[in-house]
Amino acid sequence: MAGHGHGAPGFGGMEAAAWLLAALFVVYTIAAVASGEKYRKWPVRRYLFWYAGLASAAAALLGPIGELAHSNFKAHMAGHLLLGMLAPLLLLYAKPATLLLRALSVPSARKLTRVLKSRPLRVASHPAAAALLNVGGLYALYLTGLFEAMHDSVWLYAFVHLHVFLAGYLFTMSIIYVDVATHRYGFILRSAVLVLALAGHKILAKLIYADPPAGVARADGEAGALLMYYGGDAVDLALIIILCYQWYRSAAPRKELQPDLLK
Repeated sequence: MAGHGHGAPGFGGMEAAAWLLAALFVVYTIAAVASGEKYRKWPVRRYLFWYAGLASAAAALLGPIGELAHSNFKAHMAGHLLLGMLAPLLLLYAKPATLLLRALSVPSARKLTRVLKSRPLRVASHPAAAALLNVGGLYALYLTGLFEAMHDSVWLYAFVHLHVFLAGYLFTMSIIYVDVATHRYGFILRSAVLVLALAGHKILAKLIYADPPAGVARADGEAGALLMYYGGDAVDLALIIILCYQWYRSAAPRKELQPDLLK
């Protein structure tokens, strides 16, 4: 990745990211333990999902992958798969919104619920809008000068990575309803959006393979594009399986009732 080793934010911003992840680790743990004193004990598996999700985000931003990402496009892509796909899925299964509602006082929880039901969040949480923010953001990153520019600006670098994570989380949340969801959409719509989003992701990988972003050597760009094309398959498959299983479970009770109705 020519020219991106200089001024690349291997900077104090990474220290801020480390502190933020540590804070999320501590706050979630305290909230889960405290809520268990008022309600049913918080399941251990949710602690594990939260910690695994934070570890995935940490691997993307810190350590060898985070450092190498400034000069190696394949490492950069590995970080984005961890930050924008795997971490959101793991964190979602930790049910942070459910935990937050449990931990807050009743008046505060009601205020939060009103915010979650607001029109802006209704629009943003629509599967199509979430997919546009997620996949469309990646097209903007790799097919414009944004990718090269972010390596020369600490704030832009941080913003891009924050967007990758939040857009990935919003998209995952809009496809599989695991945590609190005030606006729910049908399985056919979500399935169609998921298929189109996966196709858009694959097409972008092919475009990057054919024409890497400015400043990225062709061999490095091709390696990163291949990782983007195949590397997210495991998470994509997990989303497909979860959505199909949820669809099956929602339809199963009706199917079981049909024989009785025919008698």
